[in-house]
Amino acid sequence: MTSESGKPKVRIAASLLAADFSQLGRDIKSLGDGGCDEIHFDVMDGNFVPNITFGAPVLEWIRPLTNLPIDIHMMVREPGRFVDDFARAGADYFTVHAEACAHLHATVQSIKEAGMKAGVALNPGTPISVLEEILPDVDRVLVMTVNPGYGGQQFISGQLTKIAALAEKLPWRADGADLAVDGGVKTDTAPGCAEAGASVLISGTGIFNHPDGVISGIAALREAIDGR
Repeated sequence: MTSESGKPKVRIAASLLAADFSQLGRDIKSLGDGGCDEIHFDVMDGNFVPNITFGAPVLEWIRPLTNLPIDIHMMVREPGRFVDDFARAGADYFTVHAEACAHLHATVQSIKEAGMKAGVALNPGTPISVLEEILPDVDRVLVMTVNPGYGGQQFISGQLTKIAALAEKLPWRADGADLAVDGGVKTDTAPGCAEAGASVLISGTGIFNHPDGVISGIAALREAIDGR
C-alpha cells in the first residue's frame, strides 16, 4: 500500500498513555474518526520500568469501543505470564521486550499459540543482534526511541541508524511484518522515522496533546509523514 506521494504507506498508532482517562471513550472514538490505524496499549509493572499503568481489565473495557487493532506493549518482566489474559481480553498484537524475557523464543511461540501477533521491542541501548535468531518468528519489531517508562520524552535521534539497519536487514517485511517506532514521535521526528524504513509510528502526546484535538493531531502527523 502506498500514500498519495507514491511512497509506502506508514501506519499511525496512538498511544493511550497520553489520552485523557476521564474521557477515554471519547478519545478512542476520535481515533477512529480521525483515521488512526492502530491503538498502542502500554503495560508497565514498576519493575522493568519505573512506572505502573494498566492491565487486561482495562483492555476488556475498551475493546468493545473500537474495531482498531490493539497492540499490547509489555514493559513488564517475564511478560509471558500474561499472554492468556490479554488474548482473552481481545488484544491483536502482544509486544514484549527482548531484555525482559529469559526465554524469548518460548514467549513468542506462546503469543502466537494464543492467537495474537508477536512483537519484540528493543530499548535504545540494545543492539539489533539480539534478534538474529528470533526474526523469522516475529510479526513486528519495535524500536524504542526513548528509554521506556514515561510518556512525553525527547526523541533519541541516534536510533534512526538502528531503524535503518533493521529495515535493511528485514526482507521479511514484504510478507507483512512491521517495523514500529515508539517514543517522541511527533510531526518533526516522524518523517525521519518513515524515511529510515519504519512502517508503524506510535505517537502519544503528538496526537492527544495537539491544541486542536485528537483528530487534528492525527491529521498533522499524517501530513508530516506523507510530505516527506
